Amino acid sequence: MRVTSAGLWLALSLIVLSGCTSTPPEVQDSAPQSPPSDLANLPDPLPKDEPRSRYGNQSPYEVLGKRYHVMPRAKGYRANGTASWYGQKFQGRSTSSGERYDMYKLTAAHRNLPIPSYVRVTNLENRKSAIVRVNDRGPFHHERIIDLSYAAAVKLGFANKGTARVLVEAVGPDDLAVKSLAATLPPPAPTGEHIYLQAGVFSDRSGAERYRDQLSQLVATGVEVHQRGGDRRYRVRIGPIAQMQEANRLQNLIASRYERPLIIME
Repeated sequence: MRVTSAGLWLALSLIVLSGCTSTPPEVQDSAPQSPPSDLANLPDPLPKDEPRSRYGNQSPYEVLGKRYHVMPRAKGYRANGTASWYGQKFQGRSTSSGERYDMYKLTAAHRNLPIPSYVRVTNLENRKSAIVRVNDRGPFHHERIIDLSYAAAVKLGFANKGTARVLVEAVGPDDLAVKSLAATLPPPAPTGEHIYLQAGVFSDRSGAERYRDQLSQLVATGVEVHQRGGDRRYRVRIGPIAQMQEANRLQNLIASRYERPLIIME
């Protein structure tokens, strides 16, 4: 459990509108009791050009007696400092952009970056990194530079600590690193075809069934032993899967424990 001020959307909006300088009481936050098991392997969102949100971009704005300015653009932003996270307490509440907060998505709150914008956050203690979409304002503690969603904290490996030293870098659709990420994503499924993950190929059915049983404990999507006509080998496959994004998520989840499965169309 930790204490956070980012995401206190109602209290902060009242402060901005009224010019009040009183400090809202600290709110106790916590991690979810039963989070999804695959948060550490969530695929990064691909940065894209988006119009500024109708809400959350007023500049300057004032919180707790201090004035803040929203940057005209995110490009070129780079800073290091302390990151915190916010979770269960704010689940489903409105963010500064007006969107609902979802602690299971890769999002963030920042005091000055335009909403929305994308940044790559790197944990300087373990070198894990994630791209997050900024859609909220905060944190309003001077010693912290960004407040991440619970999922982002899990992916960066500091959800159990509460804070971490990080590097924050703005990224856009034209950045080389982002282009490389986009190039690794499989194309969408053609009309009339179904998406499957092929997790393994076995010469004996018993080995395939054992692997099927292991994967069934990890993923909820149907896992089956499949044999093509005329082929004596047994394939362990998962699906059909409705969306390529879900196939990528399951692919990353399985790769965290076993060999990375192939995406196939049938």
